[in-house]
Amino acid sequence: MLKIEKYAAIDIGSNAIRLLISTVTTPENKPTHFKKTSLIRVPIRLGSDVFVNKRISEANYQRMLKAMESYKLLMELHQISKYRACATSAMRDAENGDELAKEILQNTGINIEIINGDDEAAIIAATDLQDLISSDSTYLYVDVGGGSTELTIYHEGKTVASKSFQIGTVRLLNELVSDEDWRNFETWIKTNTRDFSKVKLIGSGGNINNIFKNSGKKIGKPLSFFYMSSYYQLLNSLTYEERIVQLGLNQDRADVIIPATKIYLTAMKFSKAKNVYVPKIGLVDGIVKSLYQADSN
Repeated sequence: MLKIEKYAAIDIGSNAIRLLISTVTTPENKPTHFKKTSLIRVPIRLGSDVFVNKRISEANYQRMLKAMESYKLLMELHQISKYRACATSAMRDAENGDELAKEILQNTGINIEIINGDDEAAIIAATDLQDLISSDSTYLYVDVGGGSTELTIYHEGKTVASKSFQIGTVRLLNELVSDEDWRNFETWIKTNTRDFSKVKLIGSGGNINNIFKNSGKKIGKPLSFFYMSSYYQLLNSLTYEERIVQLGLNQDRADVIIPATKIYLTAMKFSKAKNVYVPKIGLVDGIVKSLYQADSN
């Protein structure tokens, strides 16, 4: 018998808040199919509040509340079976993060889980990432967000090491990443990849997805270190307005894409990776997969 359900995932990040509605189709005796029915992104940029002032401002809380009210209505209209809302670095670091999560629950009925970096990496690992990892290769998975970057090393199909760093695009824009942060980032990558002769990079996040889209590469083909370096130089040569007009970037993407590219290039340099693969997966995809797996068990 054919089984069709809809799941929803909400990712409350430091740069944007996303809602993914996914239709999960399970035919009898055939593999389950996941289809992105709707993906909505609202660029509230909570990190600009939190990383500077330690709190989410009233103005941005009201915007977040409206987004949650809208998402609740959309989930009701789509008649979803189950949802999960996860907040990452910004709400995790905000002094009023727990308080605002309770207010949103009272006002909308949406329960927000404030997760740590390890939880975030584990959720992302529940995506189709495992299907992309070859059992005879070594990968450094780099997920760049507004407030943090999650690193995971896979060798022969298994997780070897994982760590979250407070190096994110919004933090970098606000000059809140120290030299020590970068040294720790470098040391961790070099220490955990030195025993492997060849490392392939896998990149996730809205910025690397955008870079891949603009590259014109076919799905499955990697971006080279040379291409990433050249694109980084191009980004830096253009003004904020030129990046919007000439590259077709959204306003909230045109600034964060530069520090994001720097993070990917730095990870490639320290791991000696020559290419980065972009499977276009992220936290919302992992949330949907984790919801499905919980129902299946």
